[in-house]
Amino acid sequence: MSIAVLFGMFAFLLIIGTPIAVALGASTFFTLVTFTHISPIEVSSMIFEKVEAYSLMAIPMFILAGSLLSKGSSANRIIEFAKSVVGHLPGGLPMAAIFASIIFAAVSGSSPATVVAIGSIMFVAIEKAGYPKRYAIGTVATAGSLGILIPPSIVMIVYGVTAEQSIGKLFMAGIVPGIMIGSMMMAVTYFGAKRLGFKRTKPQPFRIRLQKMKEASWALMTIVIVIGGIYGGIFTPTEAAAVAAVWAFFVSMFIYRDISWKSLPNIFLEAAKTSAMIMFIIANAMLFAHFLTLENVPQLITQFLIDANVGPLMFLLFVNILLFFAGDFMEPSAIIMIMVPLLLPVAIALGIDPIHFGIVVTINMELGMITPPIGLNLFVTSGITGVSLKDVIVYSLPWSMTILVGLLLVTYIPQIALWLPNLMYGY
Repeated sequence: MSIAVLFGMFAFLLIIGTPIAVALGASTFFTLVTFTHISPIEVSSMIFEKVEAYSLMAIPMFILAGSLLSKGSSANRIIEFAKSVVGHLPGGLPMAAIFASIIFAAVSGSSPATVVAIGSIMFVAIEKAGYPKRYAIGTVATAGSLGILIPPSIVMIVYGVTAEQSIGKLFMAGIVPGIMIGSMMMAVTYFGAKRLGFKRTKPQPFRIRLQKMKEASWALMTIVIVIGGIYGGIFTPTEAAAVAAVWAFFVSMFIYRDISWKSLPNIFLEAAKTSAMIMFIIANAMLFAHFLTLENVPQLITQFLIDANVGPLMFLLFVNILLFFAGDFMEPSAIIMIMVPLLLPVAIALGIDPIHFGIVVTINMELGMITPPIGLNLFVTSGITGVSLKDVIVYSLPWSMTILVGLLLVTYIPQIALWLPNLMYGY
């Protein structure tokens, strides 16, 4: 009865347009107070307890680092470097947009930030070069979604906290799938451009490429500091986030000098607003998941699927379908907080590695960012390009389908995700 009330009230609140965080919190609060002996005061204290996890402190720091780098010239320097590497190939500019998005995703850890930083510059450049509008739109909208797969990733941090898994291992596990899917998207762009008649041009001299890389090197060092520091045992992922924020401040203020002291309050305020929104969602989603655990829902689902002789392959297919549709309607952090406590025990019981499972979940969240009706990257792309949401969805389809193919490969070939963490951590 209590579970039916919880999901019924949650669904009703979503249907009438209540924000996801409020719907999660209100439905759980009502159900806990009505069907348990927990008092309203205890519920409120539980909400604060849920966000006290040490690992969650990394989220506002990575958001701040991404804000500092995206507001300055780092994105433009990364774009120029990407153009020098692949700009001479057929489809070079759209490929440069994808390549730059892969790099900036690893710098910022944010999907929408990647779309804004790269897309606002590359959209006009791709169109001016004579490419069809669908190339400019499709690459800008979809490549930005790599921001939640390539570390540092806020979504991976949320998964790591929820699933009680090593965030360092998750970061390592996201690198190969991220590069693989990005390369597949670039291949689709390349062959599509060749079919449209675009020719290879003269590549830039090696010294120019080297110069562009040097100009972007201070921003690129963010990746080295975060990944190298974690793998080298110098600091934890949470400490790495703080170091990344300090480094981004230092680079933007004293090396590139593209952010003024006057602009800092607005940058900090914007980062604080984004952090508060995500943390509020996480707090309420964790409360929602806590009630499901109290009612033994994960154990019941696990037992039901085991009794039904559902194998790992069929279970992973079910997970992909479920998360794909959930990603169409809900924010990634909320999905993870609700679904992972339900699905992970089943995955472990079926012998599925929790790190591999985390990457499968993350790629599904990536797809959710570029699929209607509420894919955030679609709205961001529509806003910065002035193209209708419907056209953005249609233009993005070839690259969205490429990500879907990448998801299936990672789902059924676990070593794509597990090879690097196995190599580095020996687990």
